[in-house]
Amino acid sequence: MSDQTIPGSDVGETGTANGSQLRSVLVDTILNLEELEPGLYRAIHHWKTLTGRLYGGQVVGQALVAASHTVSPQLHVHSLHCYFLKFGTRKHPVLYKVHNVRDGKSFSTRSVQASQDGVAIFTMMASFHITEDSPFQHQYSMPHVPKPHELKSDRELVDTYVKHAPISSQMKAMVEKQLTREIDVEFRRIDPMRLFMRSPTEPQMRIWVKAKDKIGEDMRMHQCVAAYLSDYFLAMSQTLPFRHIKLGQIASLDHSIWFHCPFRTDEWMLYECESPRTGAARGISLGRLWQEDGKLVATVAQEAVLRPQL
Repeated sequence: MSDQTIPGSDVGETGTANGSQLRSVLVDTILNLEELEPGLYRAIHHWKTLTGRLYGGQVVGQALVAASHTVSPQLHVHSLHCYFLKFGTRKHPVLYKVHNVRDGKSFSTRSVQASQDGVAIFTMMASFHITEDSPFQHQYSMPHVPKPHELKSDRELVDTYVKHAPISSQMKAMVEKQLTREIDVEFRRIDPMRLFMRSPTEPQMRIWVKAKDKIGEDMRMHQCVAAYLSDYFLAMSQTLPFRHIKLGQIASLDHSIWFHCPFRTDEWMLYECESPRTGAARGISLGRLWQEDGKLVATVAQEAVLRPQL
């Protein structure tokens, strides 16, 4: 299981808390692993969450970094499939063990197991592919939404809505604390009032996302950053029809990503999230990442455990 709270910029004792220096914090710290031996990597830097548990997107991103280190530079990940086995903690390093499943002419496959204190907390299979041209190309059309420059930042949302919205002082304090935390990803919310509404809505969210600073030219790192941010908001779409029910637990059970083409995570992308089904204490969420020019660059799927407060 992975934590579903949004991480903040406090990297802990070994990091630096500077949200404007994304390159040095996210890429050079959070997604920078220490190689202990061939196929074995250690992560000691963790983003702070409200619960003290590891943020699931961080574990996915770090596991992809580890797997990418073991394949040919000509290969790029085209899909990954993960299971969150146990909550991780920020108090201890995470070890990532990579197993070479297969190297073929066009594809390579790796499995990765993450563990803390000798206990497995996460497992992933990832497949890598050489670049190939193909006459078979199609995609859905991107939804028509306002452009990111037309929307308010989270700081502006706090000033505009929280201070003047007809909500309780307790709710205002909670929302402001959440929105003003320094995080490594920038958002522009298509329908920001969903943050404050208590009435049920359709299980859909559309949010512009991007890294706060330049990531560089390495496509592999952009894929790792996309894996990191793909866990933001996705499962929360499952809760929108049930705003009248107090949420007791929500945690990711599994997570899959299909990467379709090259992209940049330091440029705006539309993250379209929806939940087609919930039931039996579980829910499914689907996500699509679109470039601003309308190109579909990645598809995401996730199942989460969803329980009411008892």
